[in-house]
Amino acid sequence: MSLLTYGVLKGTVIGHLRNADDDHYQILVHAGQTLHRIASNVKSSAPKAPSTVLFLSTTTLPKTLTDGLTALPVGYKPLPSKPGGLALDYLRSGVVQTGSMKPVPPDVPGANNDLKDLLETAVVQAMKEEGSVIYALGAKWGPENGIPDQYFQFSPGNGIHDIHMNQGNSGKYKKDNGTFQDGALFIAYPGARWSAFFFAFQSQSFKTDDHGNPRIK
Repeated sequence: MSLLTYGVLKGTVIGHLRNADDDHYQILVHAGQTLHRIASNVKSSAPKAPSTVLFLSTTTLPKTLTDGLTALPVGYKPLPSKPGGLALDYLRSGVVQTGSMKPVPPDVPGANNDLKDLLETAVVQAMKEEGSVIYALGAKWGPENGIPDQYFQFSPGNGIHDIHMNQGNSGKYKKDNGTFQDGALFIAYPGARWSAFFFAFQSQSFKTDDHGNPRIK
């Protein structure tokens, strides 16, 4: 079935919540005249696999990708799930080195040693450095007319989630599988400095067929 609202959100970070819930790090984004919430997974809720998320960050990205993101208008833009554009595929785009992804706990004592720490450092820096821009690839929800956001209370609720690999799923999440529809976070800081964040679940397979389903062999 794949993701029906896959796309990219571009905006400015104006708030964040580290401990709104156990599974996500919440980021408040101003995108033109509209507020959005980015819900980025820091933990898996899958019952049959380790809850620790596989994670990779980098400051080096292809120029075609950064140029394409920079050229986007502020706000949300649907992306066709096919090669040759901004749609991301961890296994086919050549952007993500999945073999370098490592399990990182969501929240443990100490500094810069868990996903909430790493996201918080990047997000706070983006709030401090004027001109920073955040990009979130994933699945959009909203506008939820008449319903305020669950955490930041703006209305109508708008947001983007599935900020992780969206293929290689089995069981009840198999319906979300597809190619060129993976999620990620990118932050562009002044001076052409970039930080990128990629997430996957240990229950997902890095060997998928043309529909994003796990290969049997």
